[in-house]
Amino acid sequence: MGLLLITATGICSMMGASINVIPFMIQKNIPGIGPYVVPAFLFAAIPAVFAAFAYAILSSAMPRAGGSYLYASRGLSPYLGFIASFSQWFGLSIVIGVISYIIVPFIRDIFFNLEFYNISTFLEVGSIRLIISLLFIWLFVYVNIIGGKLYRNTLIPMLIIMFSLGGIVIISGLLFDQNDFIDSLYRTERRVIEPILEKSFDWKIFLTASTLMFSSFIGFDAIAQTGNEAKNPTKNIPRAILLAIFIVSLYYILFTISVYNIVPWNFIADESLTKDITAPGLLSYVLPPFWGILIIIGAAIALINDLPAMILSVSRLIFAWSKDNIFPEKISEIHPKFNTPHRAIIYVGIVASIGAFGSHFAGDFFLGID
Repeated sequence: MGLLLITATGICSMMGASINVIPFMIQKNIPGIGPYVVPAFLFAAIPAVFAAFAYAILSSAMPRAGGSYLYASRGLSPYLGFIASFSQWFGLSIVIGVISYIIVPFIRDIFFNLEFYNISTFLEVGSIRLIISLLFIWLFVYVNIIGGKLYRNTLIPMLIIMFSLGGIVIISGLLFDQNDFIDSLYRTERRVIEPILEKSFDWKIFLTASTLMFSSFIGFDAIAQTGNEAKNPTKNIPRAILLAIFIVSLYYILFTISVYNIVPWNFIADESLTKDITAPGLLSYVLPPFWGILIIIGAAIALINDLPAMILSVSRLIFAWSKDNIFPEKISEIHPKFNTPHRAIIYVGIVASIGAFGSHFAGDFFLGID
């Protein structure tokens, strides 16, 4: 894996549900954050940058699969390393299933906006949604097991499309403003809203929101997990970590600023109390239909792109545990043809499937994200 593919793995692990959902549903999860979402994102980026520097230094010293587990176990103790990395592994494995479950409504909305109403209705059936989410999980389990060119040819094109279509949101922030949104809302729904320009600042709420925002940056651990497969890992892994955190931070901030420049924060806060909201849904009020469809496609690809990178990341954690005899030795077996830890990847697929089943039966995928 060269510098480009390693960086792409980190970026894809960090983006997806984070940027399309969290900056807006945070109005429900952290009531009172109001107009301070962008400052909270900026504040959250500060510890993320320090964490990125720590990972860059440690990955240069210990370029091996294991990432957070390897650094904590060697630097502190094997027990602390396992405890820290197990919670990370379990959370991310479940979220892989949650994300696969979230993808289906985005695909449904694409067909709805293209006026393929029968397909859109079909995708609303609960059992169909679950089956498709499981197919996504096991498709990318297969991609990870094959690895090599298939992994690269899957990840890089989707990354380019994701940034290109996501750039429409950023450009929209320059072309439209809140007056355009208010006029459009009145024309389509006969609703009148008044933007609230001032809101009292509360440090406790702000710091709580920043803590949640910080979780959007932690995917760069996926880069550290490529230590056994990276070309020139002592140089390329630190470079990839710093590149990923810079690119993602810049994109997050510009994306969030653009949406809040168009949609009044009090409208987002009110809507979040009654339904799940996303960036494409909010911008659909002002964008031409074709642009709206492109944004939904971009959001769907961003979510899909999460899956192969996250499966790679968490499977290498189990691989590292197995190498240290914490998990059964068989899990660290390498496929004789594809040179990938196929057993560890399959194990991740099983746990991720539990996340998809949990989202289906619980009926609240934000519970899974939390």
